Amino acid sequence: MNIKELKYSSTNTYLIESDRTKIIFDTGWAGTYFSFCRALKEQGCAVRDIDYVMISHFHPDHCGIAADIAKEGAKILITDVQQAYIHSSDAIFEKDKKLPFTPIEDGMIKILPLKDSRTFLKELGIDGEIIHTPGHSDDSISLWLDSGELFVGDLNPLYELKLHKGTQIGDSWDKLLALDPAVVYYGHAKTAQLKQQAEPEADEDKEELTGLIMKLIDKGYTLDKIRKKTGADAVFIEDVTRMYLTHPGVSVQGILDRIEIKGR
Repeated sequence: MNIKELKYSSTNTYLIESDRTKIIFDTGWAGTYFSFCRALKEQGCAVRDIDYVMISHFHPDHCGIAADIAKEGAKILITDVQQAYIHSSDAIFEKDKKLPFTPIEDGMIKILPLKDSRTFLKELGIDGEIIHTPGHSDDSISLWLDSGELFVGDLNPLYELKLHKGTQIGDSWDKLLALDPAVVYYGHAKTAQLKQQAEPEADEDKEELTGLIMKLIDKGYTLDKIRKKTGADAVFIEDVTRMYLTHPGVSVQGILDRIEIKGR
């Protein structure tokens, strides 16, 4: 199995290749089609080579160019739990007349019952299954490969799991973690290597760095400028920024606790 991340939008898009098929997991916002084509070409692949597009959920930043890809021959693979949500983002795109949005048409889709997903994927040379994982949205699904890879779309990252115990998000993660994944591919966060532990860094250094990042955010620094000024890891900066902006009044230790930085 070959997995490649296509870097062309704010949404992580993945090209999954077996010896029989090529699948795109999630897409970017409407208007990113030509950037997608360039990113795909960099991986030695053309749009006409894609067999299926799989959407983790039908929010606009994950399905925006699915129909554009399908116009070149791919089928949009939609599970039965997602069928009622196919056009849930159409109105959002239609508000912006400047966006080159192509709605999904019936002839572009293949409806797949979840109970049949393992058999269907096996026919494509993929050992795995599609799992309903609601929480972020009711139509959210995840793709599990028996080799240990897990694609979860916008299901909240594992470092936030303590915040969601006892919720639908926590229940979905319980179901997925029972599979013992080795790698988790997120819709927006950095890929998590669950079976590869990094060397721990000094707690005091992390606290000082986190405090500095918070001050720079308050001053209006961009993420790139913060990285250049501090020399910190880009993913760590993104994690701190995300927690700081979404949890008003949070302390340095509160941020570190939330992203479980000591265990990463």
